Amino acid sequence: MTRLFGTDGVRGLANGLITAEVALGLAQAAAVVLGHRSVEGGRRPVAVVARDPRISGDFISAAVEAGLASSGVDVFDAGVLPTPAAAFLIADLKADFGVMISASHNAAPDNGIKFLARGGKKLDDAAEDAIEIEMGKPNLRPTGAEVGRIHRFADAEDRYVIHLLQTLPNRLDGLKVVLDCANGAASGCSPQVFADAGAEVVVIGADPDGININDGCGSTHLEKLQAAVLEHNADMGIAHDGDADRCLAVDHEGSVVDGDQIMAIMAVALKAAGKLKDDALVATVMSNLGLKLALREAGISVRETGVGDRYVLEGMREGGYSLGGEQSGHVIFSEFATTGDGVLTGLQLAAQVKRTGRTLKELAGIMTKLPQVLINVKGVDKAAVTSNDAVRQAVVDAQAVLGETGRVLLRPSGTEPLVRVMVEAADMETAASVASKLAETVESNLALEPFARA
Repeated sequence: MTRLFGTDGVRGLANGLITAEVALGLAQAAAVVLGHRSVEGGRRPVAVVARDPRISGDFISAAVEAGLASSGVDVFDAGVLPTPAAAFLIADLKADFGVMISASHNAAPDNGIKFLARGGKKLDDAAEDAIEIEMGKPNLRPTGAEVGRIHRFADAEDRYVIHLLQTLPNRLDGLKVVLDCANGAASGCSPQVFADAGAEVVVIGADPDGININDGCGSTHLEKLQAAVLEHNADMGIAHDGDADRCLAVDHEGSVVDGDQIMAIMAVALKAAGKLKDDALVATVMSNLGLKLALREAGISVRETGVGDRYVLEGMREGGYSLGGEQSGHVIFSEFATTGDGVLTGLQLAAQVKRTGRTLKELAGIMTKLPQVLINVKGVDKAAVTSNDAVRQAVVDAQAVLGETGRVLLRPSGTEPLVRVMVEAADMETAASVASKLAETVESNLALEPFARA
C-alpha cells in the first residue's frame, strides 16, 4: 500500500486524493494516536483546527472536525489562519494536537491535511505511520457525554498577533512596507500586525475568494510585489505563500531577497545580539554556497541537513540551535516558533532594517549569491549515483576545477528515475560547463534500459 503521508502531511487534489471520507478517517485515526493514547488522567483530548481560505477548506475542515468530535475530542475551530499560527495556538492553549488544512503554495484545486503534535511540533514518521495503521481499524465511537464538542476559537487571531508583536526587538515606525499575502491565510493577520508594529502598510494579494490563492501572487510569483514596491516608493516588500509559513522579500529597488539572504542577515543580527546558539545556522544542502562563504567571514558556521523544513527542524532540535531555514523562505526562529513562520520572519527582517537604518539592499549585500545551474537527468538508475565509480570520479574532478568557490551536488529524485545535477561556481559560464559535463557522465553511466524507465 502506498504511504498516504508525504513530506508535509497528506496533500493532493481536493475531492481527488483529499476527499471528505479521507479527511474524516484521518481525523478519527489521529484522535486515537495523538489524543486518547497520549492523554493521561482520563480527560478529554483537545485539538486546534485551522485552515487557509481555499474553497475546499470548507468541506475538509467540516469533515476533520466531525471526525475528531465523533471520536471524543474537543475541537477549537480557529478559522482561517497561517500554519505557524496553528502551531503557536496549540502550544498557547496547551492543546494535545492540532490540524492545519492547507496545500501551502499549491494552486487552489489542491488541499492538504497536516497534523501537529503537542506544543505545535511536526509529527515524525512513526506518528504518521501510526495514524495510517489506525485508519484500517474500527473507529472509536463514544456516545452520550463522551462525544466531543466543537468550539469557535474566537480570539485565535488576536492571540497570534499579540505573540508576534511581543517578538519584536523594536518598532517599525517610519518604515513603508508592501505586503503580498498570496490571497491566503495571512490576508488578515499580516497587514494587522505590521500596522500595529508602526509600519506604513501597502497591501496586495489580500482578497481571498477561495479560488485565487497563490494565483499569480505571493512568494511563488514576485512580479506584482516588485512592481508595487517601486510604484509606492516603499522601503521593502514581503511575500507570503498560501499558508504563510514562508517569506521572501524585495528591496527598495525591486530586487528579490531570498531565504538564504534573509538567513544571512538574521544570523549576523542574532550573533551580534548574543542570541545565535554556538554561532551556527542550520540550512539545507540546497542553500547557495554564497551563504556559507558569507557567514564564514562573519564567524558563523552552517550545519547542513537534507532538503525539507522538517529536516531543518530536526537539525535545530538536535543541537538546540536558534536559527535555520531554506532558500525557499522557510525560516525558523526557535526562540519564538516551532515551524517556519513567514509573518514572523518578515517582521524580524523589517525590524533589522529599521534598527540599523540601512536599506534591505545594503543588508542583503553581506552575501553574494553564486551562479547556480540545475540539470535534471532523466531515465537513470538513481540508486547508483553514489556507487558508480565513473560518476564518483567525475564529481571529484568537477570539485577540483571549482575549488573553494564552487560546489557540486548530485541528488536522486524521491519519486522518479531521475538525478538532479547542481553546480555552483564563481561565474555562470563555468557552472554551466561543469554541470553539462557531469550530466553527460551521469546519463552515459547510469542510463536505464527503456523498459525500466516507466
